[in-house]
Amino acid sequence: MIEKAKSSASIEIRGLYKIFGADDARYVEAVKSGLSKAQLIAEHGRILGLNDINISMPAGKIQVIMGLSGSGKSTLIRHINRLIEPTAGSVVVDGQDILKMGEIELRQFRRSSTAMVFQKFALLPHRTVLENTIFGLEVRGIPKTKARDVGMRWIERVGLHGYANHYPSQLSGGMQQRVGLARALSNDAPVLLMDEAYSALDPLIRTDMQSVLLDLQTELNKTIVFITHDLDEALRLGDQITILREGSVIQQGNSHDIILHPADEYIADFVKDVNRGRFVKVDAVMGPLTSSGRGTIPEIRSGVTLEVAAKELAGSDAVDALVVGKDRQPLGTVHLRDIALAMATSSNERSASNASQSTWR
Repeated sequence: MIEKAKSSASIEIRGLYKIFGADDARYVEAVKSGLSKAQLIAEHGRILGLNDINISMPAGKIQVIMGLSGSGKSTLIRHINRLIEPTAGSVVVDGQDILKMGEIELRQFRRSSTAMVFQKFALLPHRTVLENTIFGLEVRGIPKTKARDVGMRWIERVGLHGYANHYPSQLSGGMQQRVGLARALSNDAPVLLMDEAYSALDPLIRTDMQSVLLDLQTELNKTIVFITHDLDEALRLGDQITILREGSVIQQGNSHDIILHPADEYIADFVKDVNRGRFVKVDAVMGPLTSSGRGTIPEIRSGVTLEVAAKELAGSDAVDALVVGKDRQPLGTVHLRDIALAMATSSNERSASNASQSTWR
């Protein structure tokens, strides 16, 4: 049994700006007044990395930061452990503004409060799986025997039983990333930073690693900040999703918000080909409770996807169902019509669904 992890930590980012170049602070007011990223580089030779970022990341949740290359997502995650110094703003982790920390306090914060999983694995080639896993514990001065015990538990937990004495060169890419995850988790830090951690993996291995992370999160409830450029990955993993473009926040919300209510054409273009049935939960489309008595219509569990809900209704003679939470407490009702409409991914499909409503009634 894995020991109970430390409590997670909330993260509050307020008014965060990053301008790359000398005398960066000189240009903050100009950016606040409307100077664009293109104008800043053309007129002053400075690059706007982050523009007034405001994000509240709840403790114990997976916060996904998504965007295309150059959107600022990797720059943002490196502000959370202050690997990059901001131009202006605040980053508060568990009530502490890390931008006000001195060198010694910051070093301790990085060692004990955050852990990072990198895209390129960043394993030490001359160290075994176990030695890589406990590297952070050794740096913190944890006794070797205790460090080995902790390391072995995490090696087992991430599915690397029997590989403790292997070297990185003897492992596949997916196995190496499991080592990176075990190393990060062995530090028992409340905040886990994952910068495109699965981007270098083959699709099947990537999906498997996503499952590993979600399984672990049900036990640990860490605060995880996950960077990706892949929408399917963001929708599967994220309790909350923030989408960046050219250093600015374009939209924030859960998967339902992003898919069903895109903020602009940029986001709509991102989500137009998404299989909504796989990601949108039935809760997003349920209506209020009706007068139908319990037992007269089927029950569907809160939190299931539209795809699952549609299959369950298809297996019955009913066209609507009662959505129930824990202890089968009724939360609302959902109609097959509403599920089909929400699953439609184009206006043509939605029109077709509307035309068919009378047959479902």
